[in-house]
Amino acid sequence: MLAAWRIILEIYIVKENDTVDSIADRYGISPSSVIFDNQLIYPYPLAIGQALLLSVGAETSLKDPACVNGYAYPFIKGDVLEATLPYLSTLSVFSYGFTTKGELVPPQIDDMFMIQAAAAADVRPVLTLTPFGPDGKFSNYLINELVNSQTAIEQLNSNLLATLQEKGFQGVDIDFEYILPEDRVPFADFVAGVRDFLAPYGFQVSVALAPKTSDSQEGVLYQGKDYGLLGKAADSVLLMTYEWGYTYGPPMAVAPANKVREVVEYAVTRIEPGKIDLGIPNYGYDWTLPYIRGTSAARTIGNQEAVQIAIDAGAEIQFDEVAMSPFFRYEKNGELHEVWFEDVRSYKEKFTLIPEYGLRGMGYWQIMRFFRPNWLLLEDTFQIRKDGY
Repeated sequence: MLAAWRIILEIYIVKENDTVDSIADRYGISPSSVIFDNQLIYPYPLAIGQALLLSVGAETSLKDPACVNGYAYPFIKGDVLEATLPYLSTLSVFSYGFTTKGELVPPQIDDMFMIQAAAAADVRPVLTLTPFGPDGKFSNYLINELVNSQTAIEQLNSNLLATLQEKGFQGVDIDFEYILPEDRVPFADFVAGVRDFLAPYGFQVSVALAPKTSDSQEGVLYQGKDYGLLGKAADSVLLMTYEWGYTYGPPMAVAPANKVREVVEYAVTRIEPGKIDLGIPNYGYDWTLPYIRGTSAARTIGNQEAVQIAIDAGAEIQFDEVAMSPFFRYEKNGELHEVWFEDVRSYKEKFTLIPEYGLRGMGYWQIMRFFRPNWLLLEDTFQIRKDGY
């Protein structure tokens, strides 16, 4: 536990006839603080059911330390990156690919500005390694070819080291998905081998894990990921605890609190809790109803955008007490929509799992949109570790 200055924050749920001025008067705070903290847009209308974060005072307090990682593409806007870096321990640049022969494939857009900005902000830049095929999707063929070829692995390790040293990265995150069941052990051996190779040079290795709840969980996302083996192989792991609600699935919370908890409860039985980062989504989805499997495709939206949609449509934001997530329905151009997103209530619920289970910290997918209420709540809750590990 580390001592730190703490702003007292309170979550307020907007009621009918509330205004920024009336809420500020009620709490004895400035309207400008309500506007700034919640990224309200002029003329500052509010949605019934909207969760606002209010800075109502300050005191000294003890806060749990936590590592905070954010994933970002090289096309992130400079102002968004600059605003987010103060809240991060590590920045994962998404992403680097590879060939079957172990050659490293850099992003199409130059990422040096991200690496330099991270270093200037005392944030560790991390190279994210992904097995994307020519179609831009995860390829289990690429994975299979790599993890079963010692020659390709040695070549990739050599290329990783050269790139890490040349560009100033300080670690590697291995994000492989759709691993074949027969590659479960070879993949874990691969992660361990990368870690062993890079460790003497001062680099650490993390691995992303699909959100399993049992050893025997079936499905293309799960069978190739062995929590026990990978927990031992890597320096840290990220639980990808999001995408229950996803582009092609039915409308539901992206990261339902009850489902996230089930994953954490399983993970800590297989992996040292101090190695585990909790995955947190920084986005929501907008579905057109009725949902038709195989046809429907939700639109990805930001959390701030979701609230603005509710305001424009005159929709009341609801809150699911099981999923601990906000949602609402609205009508536009004769079509009914359903929106699920994240707000300070859903983030607060996820944050409680970190000290409860003794987790290392959290990782955000992704930080391409800046949502200030989340970062203020995080800073109020945790002492952000700047050593990165």
